[in-house]
Amino acid sequence: MAASMCDVFSFCVGVAGPARVAVEVRFVSSAKGKGLFATQPIQKGETIFVERPLVAAQFLWNALYRYRACDHCLRALEKAEENAQRLTGKPGQVLPHPELCTVRKDLHQNCPHCQVTYCSAECRLAAAEQYHQILCPGPSQDDPAHPLNKLQEAWRSVHYPPETASIMLMARMVATVKQAKDKDRWIRLFSQFCNKTANEEEEIVHKLLGDKFKGQLELLRRLFTEALYEEALSQWFTPDGFRSLFALVGTNGQGIGTSSLSQWVHACDALELKPQDREQLDAFIDQLYKDIEAATGEFLNCEGSGLFMLQSCCNHSCVPNAETSFPENNFLLHVTALEDIKPGEEICISYLDCCQRERSRHSRHKILRENYLFVCSCPKCLAEADEPNMTSEEEEEEEEEEGEPEDAELGDEMTDV
Repeated sequence: MAASMCDVFSFCVGVAGPARVAVEVRFVSSAKGKGLFATQPIQKGETIFVERPLVAAQFLWNALYRYRACDHCLRALEKAEENAQRLTGKPGQVLPHPELCTVRKDLHQNCPHCQVTYCSAECRLAAAEQYHQILCPGPSQDDPAHPLNKLQEAWRSVHYPPETASIMLMARMVATVKQAKDKDRWIRLFSQFCNKTANEEEEIVHKLLGDKFKGQLELLRRLFTEALYEEALSQWFTPDGFRSLFALVGTNGQGIGTSSLSQWVHACDALELKPQDREQLDAFIDQLYKDIEAATGEFLNCEGSGLFMLQSCCNHSCVPNAETSFPENNFLLHVTALEDIKPGEEICISYLDCCQRERSRHSRHKILRENYLFVCSCPKCLAEADEPNMTSEEEEEEEEEEGEPEDAELGDEMTDV
């Protein structure tokens, strides 16, 4: 690796209390690239590490639809009751135990120039120090002619929900380098993420932008250049370099989801209640989610994506020994052991959701090949190698009814391959 592990750890470690880093990055093979390996025994249920992203950004359609999140850490800004009212479409919706909501509106702060909202003074200052000075549109926040607004509108016009990436993640990468005193260090860090061949990059961009991707990509590149050109990153603004940057974000971006309502539900689950009261509260929550599904569908969370250095080194397995989550209702990613892990053992997560992992080997390979451009050789896939290369009748019927698996199913699982 070009950057030392000290470079990596300075961004990733020590951000959340007792979590420890008991891992190291190793080269695995030319096919798999890097992998993450345990250096100490790790017990089932233990937090392996907590990682802060190098950059993160909320999805643009998600923000437009009033999913209010901190512009830096993506912490949900609505009170749980406000969140429930919006998602159910019921302005009078009342939640029991309102004291369990963790949102602190008294701590929220706005950028004094463009008025974007942060969950705290710490996030406002962190954003200003890293990238926001470059990206702040000032009083032109709502001016459609502002270069950044033109770029964002173009992105929304070519990448509709469900979202799997954001042009603003790339913008924050550029702005971070533009603001940095040590530009080379940041360029080295961004260069550590998984890279693809030209043909693979084209496949990834095609997947993100659809059939007209070449024309759309050139439009985005032109607007991106007008808004953000930086001499130190001149290679990112060429047609080939922009495609590579686009593919890097599409391949390595880890979906982030936050929700004040979800936090409230978890707090309710932890309450010690009499059996009758527990039954009533559980029934209320079940009905609440049914009402949300009827009004809003599956779009419950504030959603975005980030680039995580250590997480991006975790390879896929259909029988993962670790999983990622965002239990702090912000962009801090927790990697937790699903089973005991021995020193020297590779730490693997799954790029598939639970339902997809239960499908046939052929179906799993189809999803992974189309979305991540590799063929899985995990223990489960090797054990099922003699299975016929066809989906079951049930899966064929499901694919006919629902269409091919889309990136929407993988939005929260995007990571390095």
